[in-house]
Amino acid sequence: MVSKTPEKDNHHKIKRLCQFSTARRRLQVMPGGSSAVDFQVVTGVSPGGTTNARYCSRSRLGPESVGPQRDVGVINGGDVSIPAQSAGQSRRVHAARSYSWFAPGADRLRKGLLVKISVFGLGYVGTVSAGCFANEGHEVLGIDPVQTKVSLINQGQCPIIEADLAEMIASTVAAGRLRATDDATGAIQETELSFVCVGTPSQANGNLELRYIRRICEQIGQALKSKNTRHTVVIRSTIVPGTMRKVVIPILEELSGKKAAVDFGVCHNPEFLREGSAVKDFYAPPKTVIGQLDQNSGDILATLYGKLDAPLIRTDLETAEMVKYIDNSWHALKIGFANEIGNLCKSFAIDAHEVMKIFCQDEKLNISPAYLAPGFAFGGSCLPKDLRALAYQAKMHDLDLPILSSILTSNEMQVARGVRLIMEKGHNRVGVLGFSFKAGTDDLRESPMIEVIERLISKGYDLRIYDKNVNIARLVGANRDFILNRIPHISRLMVGNIDAVLDHAQTVVVGNNDPDFQNVPQQLRADQILLDFVRITDRKSHNGHYDGICW
Repeated sequence: MVSKTPEKDNHHKIKRLCQFSTARRRLQVMPGGSSAVDFQVVTGVSPGGTTNARYCSRSRLGPESVGPQRDVGVINGGDVSIPAQSAGQSRRVHAARSYSWFAPGADRLRKGLLVKISVFGLGYVGTVSAGCFANEGHEVLGIDPVQTKVSLINQGQCPIIEADLAEMIASTVAAGRLRATDDATGAIQETELSFVCVGTPSQANGNLELRYIRRICEQIGQALKSKNTRHTVVIRSTIVPGTMRKVVIPILEELSGKKAAVDFGVCHNPEFLREGSAVKDFYAPPKTVIGQLDQNSGDILATLYGKLDAPLIRTDLETAEMVKYIDNSWHALKIGFANEIGNLCKSFAIDAHEVMKIFCQDEKLNISPAYLAPGFAFGGSCLPKDLRALAYQAKMHDLDLPILSSILTSNEMQVARGVRLIMEKGHNRVGVLGFSFKAGTDDLRESPMIEVIERLISKGYDLRIYDKNVNIARLVGANRDFILNRIPHISRLMVGNIDAVLDHAQTVVVGNNDPDFQNVPQQLRADQILLDFVRITDRKSHNGHYDGICW
């Protein structure tokens, strides 16, 4: 029997320690390191058992337990205790080789393992993110050039005022899972996932100031140049669409000499944290949005947030960048709308809070996705008339309500946009499918498509129009009077079926979402163009043959 050398014997025992751990913790023992770390194993590890070890460390991490959710990390050149046959006994062996038995990225997270995270920028979003990720058991390193913030974190103190965060910072620092530094290069080398949470303030002209984003990306790119393992960079700052592809990725690639989505991962992960309830919002967000450049990076983030009880949406970078702006604009609009309603109600001596309380109880139309799909202008016998009435009443009470007063103006601009798109196609023969103000009705009053048709007629276009719900022989009352007396010239353009429109038109316009129009895209000739005002198909504007009014 060939006897093992001490070095091979140590290799075998260290490998056995890792392989027999059901937790599959990351354990690396590197030779030649500068930090001596002394492990004292207090319980043994057996096949099928659970790792339950404690190390006493002279490194900066401090004492820590290793259990089902603990990543030992990278230990440089220390003496490692290998358990003897019985629990409570141990003996030391010297580490002379490098060992790493761990699944990378998302696979490790799926197995319940933890990751090393760096958070760039210890402002509001960065501090909350760092504290919450550390509270989840991950090892987090915060990076900030302001030494005061770094010192506060390392002392277990919170640099911002936020409910529940101070206790979280104190406990995670004490446990050795959270610390801070101003060394960006070292942070990249020590971690595998970086969140960029620096500010993007407004410039004087309203544009975003991206100098902090640029600076951090330069630092990360330079650090990635010398890193041999894959790293994922996540921008959490609020940035306008296009910033990831035009600013972030080019800087990272140029400074690192590496290729995004190949050599390192890139994601955009907008935050939805409100000051005063940010910790609660972290654990119970309205949604989690991941804009991914590559599948693997998206997988890592998706698994990182896997425990949260919230919709998780994975999409492209540009969509993720836009979502935060839409959210904030909507929130601002809601506040402004409620305030204008309040001012108007007070002028009538009405309790605005009672009015809005009743308003918010309608979760079918008011507080719902209803009317929030981008498309064409509104019309009909109610919305335009009632808006004009409110605007008039505001004037009577000497009130300036800019939000309510601008709605009709915005609607008229969408009609003009539709006419302009038709004219830009350069065809004289135009067909319109659906011209009542919405599908399933014969009501033409204030239909935006009637306005489009009127303008095209005035410009000399040759039109054919069809709507199965608008039949002169069946019309009665106000609708019959409207079409015969107000728009008789339009009635002469009506045809009896879809085919008659398609046979005539070079440009075909879908004006309402009648289900009969869903197959129209497949019926078009190669020389025809479809303008879609209602998203009758899931297509995106493409090659000039299909054009959505705002998609």
